[in-house]
Amino acid sequence: QVQLVESGGGSVQPGGSLRLSCAASGRTFSSYASDYTMDWFRQPAGKEREFVAALSWGGGDTNYADSVKGRFTISRDNAKNTVYLQMNSLKPEDTAVYYCAAHTGWTWYQDPTRMHYWGKGTLVTVSP
Repeated sequence: QVQLVESGGGSVQPGGSLRLSCAASGRTFSSYASDYTMDWFRQPAGKEREFVAALSWGGGDTNYADSVKGRFTISRDNAKNTVYLQMNSLKPEDTAVYYCAAHTGWTWYQDPTRMHYWGKGTLVTVSP
């Protein structure tokens, strides 16, 4: 089992920055972290959950949705078993609940049904 806990959400003005964190734990993750891909999804109010970014824990490769390329950066701290999502140049349309997720293997998926584990989410609000 893998447990994921997000933090770092909040309110920010357009053009501002936030950094989200996702702490991963569990015996499976601790032993086989390199087998996982870590993902960030978001869900605006009244809309479907959408892919934001992903990171292959073993190799460090990254993948981004077109809507966030050049503004968001996903990274990891191996020692802390933590994944980060640095969000810069935030726009009102980035307002959503952001979810950390994980799936086994190294295939990039943008389909949330392919995820194996989910955090509970953290709210990001971008408004003047």
